[in-house]
Amino acid sequence: MHTTGIPLWDLPTRMSHWLIVCGVALSWWSAEFDYYTVHEWSGYTVIVVVASRIIWGFIGSRHSRFRDFLVGPARVKDYLKGRPAASAGHNPLGGWSVLLLLTLLLLQAGSGLFNSDDVLFSGPLYYWGSGEFRDAMGVVHEVAFNALLALVCLHILAVLYHQLRRREQLLQAMLRGSAPGREGRAAPVHWWRALAVAALVALALWWGLAQAPQPTPLTW
Repeated sequence: MHTTGIPLWDLPTRMSHWLIVCGVALSWWSAEFDYYTVHEWSGYTVIVVVASRIIWGFIGSRHSRFRDFLVGPARVKDYLKGRPAASAGHNPLGGWSVLLLLTLLLLQAGSGLFNSDDVLFSGPLYYWGSGEFRDAMGVVHEVAFNALLALVCLHILAVLYHQLRRREQLLQAMLRGSAPGREGRAAPVHWWRALAVAALVALALWWGLAQAPQPTPLTW
């Protein structure tokens, strides 16, 4: 079947990818320079985008779905031995790195909801759990960030290897949707479905945070 012009990555997948890049960078910058309001909203954005991307991994376009690129250990082993990837999208290693990245991002942003700097900022769920639980979430927030940095660096190196050494146009496909040698095998799902998913996720997050317990008022 002739597939020239069919996007490998649909618009929602590309948008989520670059929004995550910007969101993580903004979250790091705002935390480093104590812009906690910016940090809070960038965290919300990351949660909505990542959760929406996970849902899109089940109901989205063919090559955005997890079942298209997540394979078992035997297929990963075959790929490492030189067997071509079955998916037109992520190779077996790249597929599992995507899932790990999404998991770490959700842990990182989600644990931040329970954090506080003990001076000016408290996360919206800070008063939900005990002190021990908040401390544990603080550890998760730090460990997940360090693991995320390591995985992001590995991801960048892998992309550069495939882009420069193997001449695969990964960046072009992630920017434009497709590129020579990086084309889809099925028409993408309409983008408005992803917009509806993101809106529902944002509303669910807003409603959930609105139920969070508030600090007990001081009495004199």
